[in-house]
Amino acid sequence: MNIYPPGNDVTLLHCGAEFFPALEAAIDAAKTEVRLETYILADDETGRRIAAAMKRAVDRGVAVRVVHDGFGSVSFLGKLGERMRQDGIEVAVFRPETWWNTFRRSRLRRLHRKLAMIDGRVAFVGGINIIDDLNMPDPKHPRFDYAVRVAGPLLEPIHAAMCSLWARLNQHGIERLRAVMDAFPPNAAAAGDHHAWFAFRDNVSHRRDIEREYLTAILAAKQDILIANAYFFPGRRFRRALLRARRRGVRIRLLLQGRQEYMLQHYATRALYGTLLDVGVEIFEYKRSFLHAKVAVVDGEWATVGSSNIDPFSLQLAREANVFVRDRRFAETLRTSLETAITVDSEAVHQQRWSTRPLLDRMLTWALYGVARAMMSVLGYGRN
Repeated sequence: MNIYPPGNDVTLLHCGAEFFPALEAAIDAAKTEVRLETYILADDETGRRIAAAMKRAVDRGVAVRVVHDGFGSVSFLGKLGERMRQDGIEVAVFRPETWWNTFRRSRLRRLHRKLAMIDGRVAFVGGINIIDDLNMPDPKHPRFDYAVRVAGPLLEPIHAAMCSLWARLNQHGIERLRAVMDAFPPNAAAAGDHHAWFAFRDNVSHRRDIEREYLTAILAAKQDILIANAYFFPGRRFRRALLRARRRGVRIRLLLQGRQEYMLQHYATRALYGTLLDVGVEIFEYKRSFLHAKVAVVDGEWATVGSSNIDPFSLQLAREANVFVRDRRFAETLRTSLETAITVDSEAVHQQRWSTRPLLDRMLTWALYGVARAMMSVLGYGRN
């Protein structure tokens, strides 16, 4: 497991109700630079609110740079992107959608991470897109998700990752990139007492960083593993790690999506329930709204918050980013929040009831699981 540097301050933010005001306040306090990366940037009340804050920053002379994904934002962005450019905000699109790349394998290599950096003094990392929390088929309750506000030495690798992507998308030479990096303080000052590490996934030198950190924590677990994940479709390596933990007597709880958002993913995930339930893994389906969280707590001292689901898209294709924290107080805060969601807003999946569900449901589950595995195999990602 990586050595987690000390001196960080990591604050948990629950759902957009906590995240968006914190992000807006940080942008309004910016003096030199605002950077934002997101999968979805929506032309709705929330998107316009954050865009307005960035325009105010531009008007103060702050450099504002935004990267959004070409596929994730295509159905939501509307005219907001053009208005942002007119307001002086620099906007780059990661892999714009075009008719000729529709059937290319690389089309699935999306920018799925959600990052923000303000003045090199505060950053945000998590799973929350720039979109209304209530923008859902059933807009009664907000999406269930998390982000973290970060200060301290962890800012340096976050800033480096964001600068590198911006330079790549804008075809800046290596000298320009070095100039951007040199402008950042070489050692961000200590801001707290959290030991934390920033991991990002790409398709070059950091292909398995996030998955490897998850697996290391699971294999070292002694008492309790609690995972909340929107799209849980782990490969063999991840499933074996969970089964080995159960054989050691580790309690494992999974908080998963209880509402059908995408039919294929929903049923493919449920195909794994039987194997997990048989060895004593506890499964809970979140029912209050759509679960969008990608977080975990192990043994009450290790925790992660980020954008990475536990599925082939996140672990082997998309650009993702997570913060990993070794701190009992932070882990306890996250675990308490998840346990409340389990107790109040979720339903337990019972082994006996699951094994005797209607035949049609079982047939559909396994049929769609087969489709999902076949798709991964065709793309070359079915062996993990």
